[in-house]
Order: sequence, then C-alpha cells, then structure tokens
Amino acid sequence: MPLDLSLLNPAQKKAVEEIKGPCMIIAGAGSGKTRVLTYKIAHLIESGISPFEILALTFTNKAANEMKERISELVKGNSEKIWMGTFHSMCARILRIEADKIGFTRNYTIYDTEDSVHLIKQIMTDSGISTENTNPKGIHSAINKLKNKLILPLEFSNLIKTPFDKIINSVYDDYQNSLLKNNCMDFDDLLIKPIELFKRYPDVLEKYQARFKFILVDEYQDTNKAQYILIKLLADKFKNVSIVGDDAQSIYKWRGAEIQNIFDFEDDFKECKVFRLEQNYRSTKNILNLADDVIKKNRKQITKNLWTNNSDGELIHLIETMTDKDESYRIARYISEEIQKKKLNFKDFVVLYRTNAQSRTLEESLRHNGIPYIIVGGVRFYQRKEIKDILSHFKIIVNPNDNESMIRVLGLKGGIGKSTIERLLTLAGKEDKQLFDILKNIKDCEEFSNRIKNLLVEVLNLIYKYQYLKDEINLSEAVRGIIDEMGILRTLRLENTIEANERMNNIEELISAVAEYSDSTDEPSLEIFLQQISLVADIDEVDNQKNAVTLMTIHSAKGLEFPVVFITGLEEGLFPVSGSMTSEEEMEEERRLFYVAITRAKQKLYMLFANQRYRFGIQSYQMKSRFLREISEDILNSNITIEGLKFNENKQSTKKKKNRDSKAKAIRYEFYDRKSFDKEHIESNDKFPDIKKGVTVNHNTFGKGTVISTSGRGLDKRAEIYFEDVGLKKIVLKYAKMRVDD
Repeated sequence: MPLDLSLLNPAQKKAVEEIKGPCMIIAGAGSGKTRVLTYKIAHLIESGISPFEILALTFTNKAANEMKERISELVKGNSEKIWMGTFHSMCARILRIEADKIGFTRNYTIYDTEDSVHLIKQIMTDSGISTENTNPKGIHSAINKLKNKLILPLEFSNLIKTPFDKIINSVYDDYQNSLLKNNCMDFDDLLIKPIELFKRYPDVLEKYQARFKFILVDEYQDTNKAQYILIKLLADKFKNVSIVGDDAQSIYKWRGAEIQNIFDFEDDFKECKVFRLEQNYRSTKNILNLADDVIKKNRKQITKNLWTNNSDGELIHLIETMTDKDESYRIARYISEEIQKKKLNFKDFVVLYRTNAQSRTLEESLRHNGIPYIIVGGVRFYQRKEIKDILSHFKIIVNPNDNESMIRVLGLKGGIGKSTIERLLTLAGKEDKQLFDILKNIKDCEEFSNRIKNLLVEVLNLIYKYQYLKDEINLSEAVRGIIDEMGILRTLRLENTIEANERMNNIEELISAVAEYSDSTDEPSLEIFLQQISLVADIDEVDNQKNAVTLMTIHSAKGLEFPVVFITGLEEGLFPVSGSMTSEEEMEEERRLFYVAITRAKQKLYMLFANQRYRFGIQSYQMKSRFLREISEDILNSNITIEGLKFNENKQSTKKKKNRDSKAKAIRYEFYDRKSFDKEHIESNDKFPDIKKGVTVNHNTFGKGTVISTSGRGLDKRAEIYFEDVGLKKIVLKYAKMRVDD
C-alpha cells in the first residue's frame, strides 16, 4: 500500500516530496516537524532509496526511537538499516569501526563529566597546580567550550591572554594525552575525533559519503561547530541534505550551539530549497499570539508567520506573588483546582524554571499538598553512586586501560586504601604505564605486602574472568555475576536502611536495563550497552507513564508539550538571567528561551513572578522581567488575565480579587504597596546614584557583575553584587574600584 500523504498539509507535503539536493525546512513550534521528518524518510524509501543509504540525525535518543517506530509503521518494517540517532551516537558508532586509525582501540570507553573532572584534578595535582585556588570543574568547563569551537591544544597555545588561560593551556594537552593513554574519549571527543579521522584519511570519508547518500538533520539551529563541519564533510559529495529547524528555538549557545549555522545554510548549499511550516497544531490562539508577540522583539530571525486553526482557548494568567514561597503554594493550589474542575491528570502539568535551584520551594509545596512530582535534570540514574560503582567494573572489563574506572574499582575493594592507590599511580607514572600494566606484574613488585598483592590479583582475575565470560554467556548472566562478585547487594542488605533499600532497587533497575537491552538487540555486548548509557540525556529519562507533575528547566523541556504549563521566576536577573543583560545576542537567546517555554503549552498557560525571593542565601527584592514589560498592550488587553493576590505569609493563604471581565478593554492590576519594601529610592545625598538594582558593573578585581540590592546612604552606601566569576559580594562603594557599564 503506497504512502498516504493526504495526512499532511500542503506545506508539509511539498517538503516531504522534495528528494534531491539540499533542502531547508523552517518548522515553527508545534508545526509537525517530527511528522515531516518521518514521512520524508518513508517517502525516500518508497521512492526506491535504500534504507542503508539514509542517515537521520536527531538531538535526543527519545526523538530517534519515536521516529524509528513511526517510520517502521509507515514502510512496514523496511527501515532496519537506517542509521538514526544523535550526533554523538552516530559518531560513536563510526569510531567503534575506525578508532584504531587514530590511536584508540574499538573497545574505548566514554568519560562522563565526573570522570573528566577527576582526571583533570589528578593532572593538576601532579603538575603542582592548586585545586583550591582553581576549580577543576572550571578548567573542565573551559576545555569543553574550546572543544565545542574545535580549538585544540596546539591552536589554543597561541590564544593565551589571561593567567587562567595559562592554567587551561598547561592542563589541556595533558588531559588529551591522558584520555588517549586511557583509551577513553570524553563527550566532546565523540564529535571531534571523526573530523580528525575524515581529514587524515580521505578514503574513510569517501566510504561514509558513499554510504550516506541522503542525510536528514533535526534541530539544525542547535548544531555546534563540530556538528556543522561533520554535516558539510558527509554531504559534500551528493548534497542530498535536508535540515529541519527553527531559529526561534535556538537555546543552547551556552553549550556551543551556533545559531549562525541555520542562517548560513543557504550560502553553504547554493541550490537549497526552502520550505516553511507555519501552521501550529499544538497551542491555542491565545498562547500562539503571546509567543509571536514575544519573539518578534528579536531582531535577528528568519521570517515566519505562525497560525493555528485551534480555538482561542483560555486566557493566559499572569500572576504577581509576594515571595517565592507564595509562588510555589499558588502553583500547588492551581494544580489542585485544575484537576478538580477539568478532571486532568497530574502528568498533564509541567512547572518550568530558568535554574535548577528554583525547584526546592516548588518541591516543598507539592509535597505539603500531597501532589506527586518527578524532577528532570536531578541526579540522573546512571550518575548515582551505586550505579557508577558497578559501571566502573563493567568499564575495566571492556577497557582495562581506563585509569579512572580502575581507581574507582580499587577504592571499592576492601583492604585497599588511598595510600596503596597513590603508590600504584606513582609507580605507573614513573614507568609511563597504565594501572592495569602495573597490576599484571604486581607479583614481582616489592613495594607492596603480600596481603595487598593478593587483593590486587583478585581485581586482575575479575577482569580476566569476565573478559572471557562476557562473550561466552548471556550478557544478563555476566552482569549478575559481576554484581555478585562485587558483594554490593550483600552489603546493602546488611545495612537494612531506607537509603540502602533504595540503592538496591536502583541496582535491580540496572539489571533490568541490561536485560531489556539484551532482549531487544540481535548481538548484545557490554561495550555497546556502556556506549548507549553514556549517551543518555535528561530528556531521555522523562517518564511519560508516571502520573506526576513534571518539574524541569526550560532547556530540558525543548521538544515536549503539556496541556498546562507554569513558567516561574519571571524576574530580572533570574529570567532573563543576569549574565545576559550586557549582550544583545545573549538577551535574544533568553527571549528565545521564553518563547520555547510559552510554546510548550497546549491548553493553558500560567506565568508567575515574585516580589521577593531568596537568592544567594538572602531575601532579595525582585523586579518584574523585562519580557513581561515588552508584551504589547493589545495582547494583554485581549489575552492575559492579571491577578493581584494578597498573601498572608504566616497562614500561607490567599484572597483572590474579582476577575475582570474577559472582554474588557483595560486591565485592573492590583499592585502591592511598594512603600514597605522599596529600598532603592535615590536619596538626595546619594553619592553613588548610578549604583542601583539591576545595573551591570565591572570591578577591577571581581570582573563583571549585577547589582542585586543596595543599602545605606551617602558614603556609607553598600551594594550586594553578584559577580559572574566569584559569586555574591557585599561592597562598600566608597572603597570600590569599579565602573558602571554603559
């Protein structure tokens, strides 16, 4: 039965039917881009293109799995040989085949952030660099940013400007060399190493160009420099590349995404055909009108006109609260009211915030009101200690040269202490060997007692045993055997605490994950299982089946939708975040983030801000976000209900004012009495009138910062300033060496 394209609207159909050459699909929020991508791939297959020749790149495993299922249904299962997944998983797959050409073996392991930071800390200690004065996490973050821009150690050595740059430079090269010795790659290397591979071996590039004659890329606006170059390299021969994206939803600059990539696509591929998907199927007219009003304030954007045949829907609620605690209790109350009135489920609600720190008071209020919730972006399953302890054993069996995992395993072995591990590391350093090489010859080493040698030999024998067994017995059986030999379950049973029981449940969940992987894979292996779980993102762990309210950052919400959405903390310095206030480019990204938050809502949207909020350990007075002040009056007049609610903090109760008539032309906005907490009025004898809340300053020592609050008068005036590099500082202004940014 031929593919039925009648389910597509005219714009979607044209985009799907375009097969040859470069194609750019500008897909507005809720316009059905996933449907277009899946139908386009199905149409390629139906047109005679071999699934073997199709590469489809997504930004989450979740999206890839959903698309695979849909394509399989459309083409009746004729889709097994499509390469579909995230950039990182595709690159990891290529490197499993080709890694030996660039100095790695095919059983390399992948470091997560914790592993990388630990390695950097070790390098700093060995080099005599203080880890107290310079945070290893900061070094890792800096290296991460350099890699996103494809700036490698040799190139960076010519770009040093500051003392911090010198420290980065002294660590960066050693870090890359250590990864190579450990036969490991970090998350960024998964993108960088294929580029290195293709440039060093043109014949390998030609092989993959011939393999991937048709390339489709989702969320192109979020590609970084490495991903951009990979696409250009792979598509250079046949030019059959289709990208789908929306510049208005580019929100990942902080992790290397370059919005310019989507703006430049037509220049990069001269014969590019452009299609615009502008019909929104997700949101009501009121929600869509608000989103459009917000995003049109950005100067740099691709023109599009979103529209919908959906109903006007409910009015949008803009709610002023007195404190962050008030904000959280209101949300709990509104959720309860919505469930009672409309028979909704808890899973129909999401609470979005700009920073993870905002979740604390939200969690408290939901718990207090008996509302179940899940947090996306907390401690992820595979980052939990007991899980990482087990995974470190898996890793040294797959890749015994992985020093970081070996250190963790040795530290878990009863009877082996820090001093033993330090001596092993010193010995390995002197002989320029890995820890595994030292263990292999430990019987001949006179530095250790026989008791310690026997314990180290036990670790060595575990590696040898399961290196053999993992290929001889069922993977699930091998994993259970490793866990049994670790003794971790026995130890937790003896503890017999609530926390121990929770950890045991997590271990059982890991065993189930291995079993599920084994059952769904033709040739399961420990190597590929480790690769897959290394590439799990926050969004992949969202549990759609659990009936609970979802709490998450707006960044994590990308690609999701909910009937009812709460956007919290719409205050200056929080959303938009303070660091974005001096750059138009960064402010436009914050506005895009607000746009993404709004367009997650299908039926109803609440927007909240507080007049007071605990920030950096102090009660701060907040200003309403500029984004709310930018919303035009006609949108407000027709679409937004603004509620002025009084709040008794002691009783945690509210009195609701009479709602205005929804058809009224004007809005009655009941402000709180600001006199009681307006601390920022300028005194007649103010010696520092320019230093006031919200102003950005540059301090000679602390760098760039934002004024959080001021107090005192005249020469005694003080300011609390949040500096991007050193955090919150209290400054006596008469002694301060700083200037106000224009």
